[in-house]
Amino acid sequence: MILLSRRSLLAIAAVVDIAIHARPAPVAAKFLAARHSLPPRHLETVLQQLVRAGILKGVRGPRGGYELAKERRRITAGDIVRAAMTDDAEENGMPAPESVLVDRVIGPTVRAAGEAFLARLDEITVEDLCRTAENEAVFATAPMVGDFTI
Repeated sequence: MILLSRRSLLAIAAVVDIAIHARPAPVAAKFLAARHSLPPRHLETVLQQLVRAGILKGVRGPRGGYELAKERRRITAGDIVRAAMTDDAEENGMPAPESVLVDRVIGPTVRAAGEAFLARLDEITVEDLCRTAENEAVFATAPMVGDFTI
């Protein structure tokens, strides 16, 4: 059972994909969408949330696209999920239940479980996910690149 929303899974997949493919040029949203069998318009809102959160950087122009805003070892799965979750509540459209049971028992219990889940995701870096993807040969033509800054 996967506890993450589709949006969060997509956000993690997009960031890892960009981390693997963004050298030497940024990754265009249309190529990213094609690799994940999605319409580009569906992906754009998630990518923009990641840009606003400082995880991705948008590059304009004919050879533009997206690249990481910081080193992949400094981005965690928890960071990505938090960025993706910012609009989840508004998009759902269903009102949250309001009761004493929810306020005093269920809410605090689920909140604590969610915090533990996010804490575990904070231990997983994009570097870890990229290494696993490369070991599994997820992208047969993916270049082996180092993570460095000059």
